[in-house]
Amino acid sequence: MQPSSENEIHGHDVMQMMLESGQPFDAASLESAIHARFGEEARFCTCSASGMTARELIAFLAERGKFVPTGDGFSTDASKICNH
Repeated sequence: MQPSSENEIHGHDVMQMMLESGQPFDAASLESAIHARFGEEARFCTCSASGMTARELIAFLAERGKFVPTGDGFSTDASKICNH
């Protein structure tokens, strides 16, 4: 994966969408929400990776502990979003 590209959506935007929704997700429902908000062809980047599909981004964020388990799946927390 290469450094972020100007036409990619940052993972922070996905995490912010999750916070704004106020609802828990599982991987499938988060992928559907990402597609609905950003489009099925959208590609995503983070501070250290780029060119990811929605599914790849979800796995990437999960591996890095960006999700908070809830009774019905997972969410995120503002403290999990880096500010740089």
